[in-house]
Amino acid sequence: MERRTFLQAGAAIGMGSGITLIGSAEAGAASSARVGRPMKDAASLKGAALDLTTPAGNREAWARLLGNADMKSTKYGWAQGIVQGVRPGEANRDLMGFTMLSCAKLIPLAEGQEGPGYRKVLREIGLYTDLKSGEIIEEWKNPYLNETVKVVPIANDPFNHTITNFYPAPPAYGGLNRAAPPKVPFMLDWTRRGDTLNMMSHINLFYPSALQPRQWPRESGQPFSQVTEMFLYNIDWAEMQDKKRTSVEYHGVWARSTPWLPWMLMGPTSGHAQYYTQMGAVDDINKIDRATLDYVQKHHPKYLQAPATWEDPSLSSLEWYAKEQKPAPVAAGEAIPRAPDPELPAWFKAMTQRPPS
Repeated sequence: MERRTFLQAGAAIGMGSGITLIGSAEAGAASSARVGRPMKDAASLKGAALDLTTPAGNREAWARLLGNADMKSTKYGWAQGIVQGVRPGEANRDLMGFTMLSCAKLIPLAEGQEGPGYRKVLREIGLYTDLKSGEIIEEWKNPYLNETVKVVPIANDPFNHTITNFYPAPPAYGGLNRAAPPKVPFMLDWTRRGDTLNMMSHINLFYPSALQPRQWPRESGQPFSQVTEMFLYNIDWAEMQDKKRTSVEYHGVWARSTPWLPWMLMGPTSGHAQYYTQMGAVDDINKIDRATLDYVQKHHPKYLQAPATWEDPSLSSLEWYAKEQKPAPVAAGEAIPRAPDPELPAWFKAMTQRPPS
């Protein structure tokens, strides 16, 4: 199964990572491009170095954001923010902090691949932090279950995809999908605001979960994963149009709604988790949060370097969880633990239980 970036009419546009952030072989649609929509103020997107009204210009701009077109240097992606719990009948709850690091390089396309373009090779790791201290945590007290659980980081190695004048092909779903869809030109959703270049993308997914509830009753409550990710990139227009630059840094926002994280052990509990973070990509690793770097150096040192070569397959965090973790035990005859329903306020109960007039 391939990662979420390989979709039907528009690949998911991830962070410089992809953080996600976090997907799989999907039966979903992406809204990452201008496909079928008119381009506004096209003249403002034509610069001295790149014409962002053309697939070739989009290809080169995207390559310089995700990596370094010198095909030697590493690009470092980052994200920092919070993870919330969302349940019916109650306010969202801040659960934990989040910090992420990715390391990416661009390498030449393989012989026989349609070019021009690049292959992007990347590793990424996402860690969870205590809301008060900001320290990276390895255990977490689940307030819904009043149970201490082991934290499982996001650790995707590798996360690879190609960058050409066309969006990548959709996944094969293990050979089930044999369709040959038409090629879609690679056109991103740019907006020029004076000296600032913005790009927005989002993706809505609904795909089979690698953690099926029958095998993973505490980790998963549904056979399908319903996920939305949203991205906003802020870029310096002059840097994007500097002919000497092979890499352009950016900062922005990444948000993601997703089923409960499997290690939270929420089982069939109603609700979901959502991430809300700042994100960016830089050329100097020393611009990354020092505490994150120190922890990764001590516990996961390989994630401080980008892969040297292309490897298959690129899996999501759910597939890695299914490969590397074991289902939490459930004793014979024991009911699957789940969070209790929220207690509704007395005034609301009185109002809803009032006999009709």
